[in-house]
Formats: sequence, structure tokens, C-alpha cells
Amino acid sequence: MSKEPTKAEKIRGLPWGMAYSTANSVFCQLTFFGSAFILFLSKVGLTKTQIGSLLSLVPFSALIALFIASTVARLGYKRTFLISFGARKVTTIFLLLTPWILSRFGSQAALLYIVGIVAVFAICRAVAMTALYPWQQEYIPNTMRGKYSATNSIFSGIAAFLAVSGAGYVIGESPDLSNFMILFGVGSLFGLASVWAASMIPGGAPVEDPDAGMARHRGMLAAIRDRSFVLYLAGAGLVTLASGPLGSFLPLFMQEQVGLTSGNVVFLQTGTLLGGLLSSYLWGWAADRYGSKPVMLSGLYLRTVLPVCWLLMPRHTAGSLYVALGVALLQGFINLGWGIGAGRLLFVSVVPPEKKTDYMALYYAWIGLIGGVGQWIGGRVLDYSAGISGRFLFLTLDQYTSLLVASWTLLVLSGLLLRGVRADSSVTTGEFAGMFLRGNPLLALGSLVKFHRAKDERTTVSMTERLGQTQSPLTVDELLETLADPRFYVRFEAIVSIARRPPNDQLIEALIRVLKDDEPALSVIAAWALGRLGDQEAVGPLREGLDAPYRSVQAHCIRSLATLGDVEMAPLLLERLENETDRGLRMAYASAVGKLNVKEAVGPLLNLLRDSQDEDSRMELALALARIVGDEYYFIQLLRQVRAETGTATSQALTALRRKSAECEIDVAKLVPVMDSCADSLARGKLEHGAALMEHVIRLLLEEEFDEVCQLILQDCAEQLSELGSQRIEYVILALHAMNAGFNQKRRSSFARAFLMKDEN
Repeated sequence: MSKEPTKAEKIRGLPWGMAYSTANSVFCQLTFFGSAFILFLSKVGLTKTQIGSLLSLVPFSALIALFIASTVARLGYKRTFLISFGARKVTTIFLLLTPWILSRFGSQAALLYIVGIVAVFAICRAVAMTALYPWQQEYIPNTMRGKYSATNSIFSGIAAFLAVSGAGYVIGESPDLSNFMILFGVGSLFGLASVWAASMIPGGAPVEDPDAGMARHRGMLAAIRDRSFVLYLAGAGLVTLASGPLGSFLPLFMQEQVGLTSGNVVFLQTGTLLGGLLSSYLWGWAADRYGSKPVMLSGLYLRTVLPVCWLLMPRHTAGSLYVALGVALLQGFINLGWGIGAGRLLFVSVVPPEKKTDYMALYYAWIGLIGGVGQWIGGRVLDYSAGISGRFLFLTLDQYTSLLVASWTLLVLSGLLLRGVRADSSVTTGEFAGMFLRGNPLLALGSLVKFHRAKDERTTVSMTERLGQTQSPLTVDELLETLADPRFYVRFEAIVSIARRPPNDQLIEALIRVLKDDEPALSVIAAWALGRLGDQEAVGPLREGLDAPYRSVQAHCIRSLATLGDVEMAPLLLERLENETDRGLRMAYASAVGKLNVKEAVGPLLNLLRDSQDEDSRMELALALARIVGDEYYFIQLLRQVRAETGTATSQALTALRRKSAECEIDVAKLVPVMDSCADSLARGKLEHGAALMEHVIRLLLEEEFDEVCQLILQDCAEQLSELGSQRIEYVILALHAMNAGFNQKRRSSFARAFLMKDEN
């Protein structure tokens, strides 16, 4: 085997590969592969059948690859490519003699002359492409193949865009042959420049294989038995059959049926090129990041939209050109997705590197055969359908309708086949498409660009925050990257940003690793984030965190387990609450049993509340008790109102409870006057007197049959109000909350009994 260049050598050669592609793209657009060449053939007088047959020579010549693949390998991919690639550029120059042949010998001689040039060009191209495919698999690193294709497409697209714009200007509305000769001449010069640039690309050395003949046959038989490769050939063949003829004759469709001038038809290519130019980096980045197959299938599924757009194209109107440009823009966007995805999948997954000569020869020959058949059939179908016209519902029928319908059908069938091709990643097409439908994909893509351009810690932290705000799956890899950043505050911000977005398996696994790391400052925030994300996968690691060597980590694991609703841990949490001596851990356990609605914890919580000296801690303990009673929202709202204006808020709450008591089956004769007096005192700001009266209200309510939890809380609140008065406002709020819960329970019981009695009657 020949010695393959190192990755460093490959990377140094990539700019030359882009230069070759850029110059060659100009050559292609101005000569055999652009709209100008189709219009030239029509100008010379060829029928659609003749055009289709002539164009089929180029793909049909690919069959040569089956017979020359091993010879090309022995001679060297690079050497063979440069010789044959250069020969086809020189052959193109002879097109410049067409006007002289036409004027001197007539149209029939000119036709034969063009056929001869195309035939020689096709053979040279076939030999060159047989060498190019395995060479490209060698000199482009797989890890950056998608981004290389995207960047290459950008430069090639810009060059082609300028070339097509210039071609549209040169051709004008009523071109003659001299206009086309200018394009062919300029294109040939760029073609020769592309040969020089290709000579600078590394690799492509001769393959030393004494058994090349037998190995070739064995390799091709092995390729045919490769199910994934065969499915790829079948799917790609259908795409070629669907797109080849339609792409070749689309310029004539736009000219004859839509009513565009020749110059505008050529100008349409700028829309296609612009669409590809704007989307190329996105497709390439996505292919490298998420795999070739989802990108390929996404581009293919979107491609089925194009025939429908052309069927609905407005004809001979002032807006036809603008609609056509819009569709062309969409076409460029979609085609590049298919091209980058399918090309990368072929090189990375479908074709084994050690068998590239045989596989690539079969691929190129097959696509050439299908492409040639498609061109040959397409021209004949158009000529045979020349008499079709009319309307069906809202569709205009013409000779191109059959091609458009066939194209759509073949694209759908190809999608079914290509789904079975071996993938190069675990990301499915549905998952890939969903990434652009969740969160804010535009903000995500912009944030990714800015993130990778961040040069200091402050900017990186800011961009990491934005990655989380996008809520998009597109930012997952960057967030994983920031979790491994050596800068502490970048890692810290990454955890916070992850907590702000929907759960993701990769991110949760990464947070679990941070939780288990020996970095308590980050383990603490990771424990919080796991609770906030709400994914049950975090329960096991958080349980393990209860015995972490750091109390701060333990505390946050306790709180997160409660947030995740881990009721199985409730007995252990209650046991530790009663035995824990550390104040911070006691508060964590207290909050957790409150969230988990552990009724057995009411007594310990009341004891802890009674002994607590810190106001914030007392309010958190009161909230834990309120949660066990029920209706957390009522407690929080009442707390906010009390902090704003204590007397008025508590008075209004008590007045509302007085009205609610009338709907319950309790003795209100003694209760209501006391409640009214208490509400009046509180409203006038007499908090001490109001607290004393509230104790009286509670004593009266304790004579009723309230829930056991309500009874315990109200009993303790009465005792504390008797001892401390209004000094501990949390007892006032907790008492009002417990009363509200008790009245609600009474009302529900009354309604239930009334309903049962009505049902019995």
C-alpha cells in the first residue's frame, strides 16, 4: 500500500483543495454544467431528445470506472487525475471553433463536432473522477469533512455566483453564438487554473498491489454483497434519476413555460448558488456534529418540496421571475443539505477506506449509468409530451408535468431506501429535525458563533449564560465543553445554564459526574441543578450524595431529592431530622420532609420552629409545615401581603376566613364575634391585642373536628401566641393558613355528605 499523508499534511493541503474546487466551479458554470450550455445547445438547433442524448454521454462514460479502477490505483490517483483533468480542460477550448465549423460546414457538421468534443470530455472526466473519489477520501480528514465541504461550498458558491451573474449579463435577452464563446473561453482559463491548484494537494500516490486484477474482482463482489452500500446506491440512483433530467431541462422550462428571458434563466442560478452559500456552513457543521445520515435525509425530505413548487409556478406574469428566484434560493439551501450529507456519509460510513478503489468505482459507474439513462429518457419524454396542455384543478399541465411528478415520486422512494443505510451517528432524523424546532434555534446558532469567538473568561461566562437561555438542543455540545473548562466560573455558569434548559440525557450525566467530583463548590450547584431539571435519573446519585464528605453537598442533595418527589427516602430524612445536630442540615431535612408532605414530621418541625432564632429560617420552617397542611400558594401570598402591611393583610385574611366559616358545619355563634373583634384590632394596627384575640379564636376552633395536622399546628400556634404575642409573626401567618386549610376540609366534607344524601334520595 502507498504511504498516506499525515493529518497535518492533509490539513495544509485543504486550502489547495478549496482553490481547485473554486476555480473548477467557475469552469463548470460557464461550460458543460451550467444553464448557458443548455441554452447554447438549443441555440445551435438541437431538439430536447438530442440534448438529452448528448448530455447522457457524460454520465454514461462513468462505466469506464469499472474497468480502469485498479489501473488508476497503480498509476496513482493524483497523477491520473491531473493528466485526465487537464485533458478535459484542453478539450473544452475546442468549443470555441463551433461558430467557424457552423458557418463553414453547416449545422450537421457542427452537431457532430459538438458530440465529438462532449464525448472526449466525458471520457477524460470519467478517468479523472475515478481517481478523484478515492483521493478525496484520503486527503480530507473525516473529523472535519463536513466543515471542509461547507467552507469549500462557500468559496465555490461565491465564485459560481459571480460567474453566473456575469454569464447572465453576457448572454442578455437575445444571445448569439459569440456570447457563448466568451463564456466558454473564460471558463477554460479557470479550468486550467483549477488543474494547477489540484497539483498542490497531497496524497494520491500509486498503490503497489501485485494481485490488483484478482483483488479488483473480489473487492467489487464484496461491495455488491454489502447491504448498506447497495441500499445507498439504490437510493442515490433514484435521487439522480429524479433530479438529473429535471435539472438539465429546468432552464428550458423556465424559458418556455414560465416566460423568462435567456438572461434571466441564467440569472436564476444565482438564487440557487446564494441559497447554498447561505446554508453551506450550517449543513457542514451539522453533518460533523450530528452525523451525515440525518443531514442527508433531512435534505432529501425537503427536496420533495421542489417539484411541487415548480408545478405551482406562476406563468408569464410580472412576478414569475421573483417567485422563480425564491424557489431557486430554496433549491440551493435544500440541495446542499442533501449533497453534504450524502457525500460525507459515502466517505465516512458507507465506503470502507481500505476498499475505496473498488467501492468508489462501482459508485461512480452506477451513478453515471443512472444519470445517463435519466438524461436520455428525460429528453424523449419531453419530446413525446410536447402536445400536452390544459389545466387540472389549480395546476397547469404541459410537457414538463410528467417529469415533475416522476421526480417527486422517485424522491419519496429514495427516502424509503436510504433509511436503511448504515449510519455514522446515533442521532435520528427526527431528533435532528427536532433540534431546530425546540427552543430558539436562531439565537442558539448566533450564540454558538459568539461562544467560539470568546477570548477571555468574562466573555465566555456571558456566552455560556446565553447558551442556556436559548433552550435549544443545538447548544448541548458547547455546554458539555464548558463543564470541562479549566476556568472555575465558566464551569459554574455552565451548571447554572444547564439548569435553565429542558432536561437532556448527556447534560444530566455530566452533572452527575460533577456532583461526584471532589469539588464541593461545584458539586453543590450540580446537586441543585439536578433537582431543578426534574429528571428521575438523578435520584440515585443524589441519594448517594446524602453521605458525601461535605455537608454543603449533603444539604443540596437532600433538597433536590425532595424537589424530585423521592417519597421512598422520607423515613430516612425524618429520622435524620430528629437526630441531626448541624443547623444547616437540619434546615435541609426540615424543608425536604415538608415538600414530601411527611405528616409524622409535624411535631419535630414545630419543635425546631419554636427554638429557631433566625427569621428566614423560621419562615422556611413555617412553610414546611404549611406544605404538609396543604395549599402552599395561600401561605406564600399571605406572607407577601403581611410583609407589605401586617395589620391590614392579617385582618383581611381573618375576615375572609369568617365568611368561609359560615359555609362549614361548625358553631359560629361564639366564634364570629371574636373573629370580628380580632380582625378589627389587627386592622387598626393593634397587633398585640389582635394576637391575643387570635389565640382565643384558635382555642374555639380546637373544639371542632379538624384534621390531626391542623389540630397540632393550631395548638402550638395558640401556645406561642399566648407566650410571645405578635413578636413571632410566622405563628400568626401559620395559624391563618391552618384555619384556611381546616375550613376547606370542612367544606369539602359538607359538600360530600350533601351529595351522598341527594343521591340516596
